[in-house]
Amino acid sequence: MVCRAVLTRRSVCSLLGSAFWAALSLASHAQTYPARPVKLIVPYPAGGGTDIAARWIADKLSIRLKQQVYVDNVSGANGNLGTEVLAKSSPDGYVLGMAVPGPIASGRALYPNLPYDPQTAFAPIILVNESPIVLVVNPSLSIKSLRDLVSQAKDEPGKFSAAIVSAGSIPHLLTEMLKESAGIDLLDIPYKGGAPAILDVISGQVDMLFSVVPLVLSNMQAGQLRPIAMASKHRTSLLPDVPTVVEEGYPDVIGSAWNGIAAPAGIPVNIVDKLNQEISIILRAPETTERFAQLGMEVGGGSAQDFTQFLRAETEKWSKVITAAHITVQ
Repeated sequence: MVCRAVLTRRSVCSLLGSAFWAALSLASHAQTYPARPVKLIVPYPAGGGTDIAARWIADKLSIRLKQQVYVDNVSGANGNLGTEVLAKSSPDGYVLGMAVPGPIASGRALYPNLPYDPQTAFAPIILVNESPIVLVVNPSLSIKSLRDLVSQAKDEPGKFSAAIVSAGSIPHLLTEMLKESAGIDLLDIPYKGGAPAILDVISGQVDMLFSVVPLVLSNMQAGQLRPIAMASKHRTSLLPDVPTVVEEGYPDVIGSAWNGIAAPAGIPVNIVDKLNQEISIILRAPETTERFAQLGMEVGGGSAQDFTQFLRAETEKWSKVITAAHITVQ
């Protein structure tokens, strides 16, 4: 590159040269990727479903990439802290992160002052899994179906209560969607975690709640909770006898807890493609399907573009619910 000019043009030329060599360096780096260990950020504490899924993927990906992929739990602020660390990391493929609904899809609507923009800060790589969500009621109630619930709730507005597990969570947003779609009034009872909410529904202090399947599966099997509808388009093999909200006449009340993998925006496209291809192979393996089923999860997959479109749809859907229901999080 030849630069002949006054100081101003020389400065511009220098900047262009720097950009050229930076781009060349990224391209060369992408061809040899990975040349060192890769970090996978989980924005929640160790031991939860997201963490377990991340460690499964990390172990298998380490073998395929021939480099260690290790999990780093960066928890706090309802997942926003670890997600912020991911957003501000170098886009070189050596820092990846678990993308989860709150910080990614509904974060901007719930937290207007987020230090990152969920729509521009990340490069989606792949949807890893989805966890179906079920609506359960206390079995002492005469409610046997979603239609029973809606009918009785309309006859006696405000009679029934719903446990809200974490303000702004997908189960909370589904509760608001059901109230709006069915035209019913439920008394929201807020909780800071799933365990106390489930116990209160079992004891009869609260009538119902939406929950991810793994948290209530044993309680349903023991007859302590009665499932009346799955918040999904299709029935799940985890609970094949439980009808969906679509079958019950409420096709808009659909949602799931999900996990994906993303990178900081600006990561080279061929690294995204490589990671998507390798993780896709892991997800298609029968052992992954079996392991995720044990966790109450359904295997994801698809291209990076598929995951991008999925995130856009999720963001639009949940943002509308949050705005309409005037949901705020402290």
